[in-house]
Amino acid sequence: MRIFGPLYDRVLVASRHRHAPRYLAGLSFSEAIIFPVPPDVMLAPMVLAERHKAWFLATLTTLASVAGGLVGYMVGIFAIELVFPWIVQAGYESAYHQAVDYFQRFGVWFVIVAGFSPIPFKVITIAAGSLGMPALGFILGSVIGRGGRFFLVAAIIYFGGERAAENLRRYVETIGWTMIVLTAVGLVIWWFYY
Repeated sequence: MRIFGPLYDRVLVASRHRHAPRYLAGLSFSEAIIFPVPPDVMLAPMVLAERHKAWFLATLTTLASVAGGLVGYMVGIFAIELVFPWIVQAGYESAYHQAVDYFQRFGVWFVIVAGFSPIPFKVITIAAGSLGMPALGFILGSVIGRGGRFFLVAAIIYFGGERAAENLRRYVETIGWTMIVLTAVGLVIWWFYY
């Protein structure tokens, strides 16, 4: 199933606009609540276009994503009954239940790992709020996980240049699904050994 490639192509167009940093912040914020496109697909071409802004763009993406995550967290606390039908309709019900299970077992460590992976962050944020995860742990885990992910993307493009961007586009599907599998395997290993 091709998910990441078509989304990458759409967001690539927006990354060249003069208001692209605003779009990046908006995408990062909304992806943590509802929007299905990960900010990486806009961050990468923006870093390629203006490599001297790589760290600023990674910081902007992280802060906006964490801010959006806090909104999702609040939705989980105050409105889980209202949004749960949407979660089911959007096809995230099993992901939500899995996130709840992982939160109960791993706590803040799950936020860090999930924030660094392509697991839908909106599911993580809403589940964290609905379970009453301590806000400080959620914020710190989000900053570490999401920041690690976005700074890694910025660094790869910054140091790899045009070739890295071409490879990202060519292998975006494989990378996305590989990250999901590796995250799941890592959580299983961690659960059995810790």
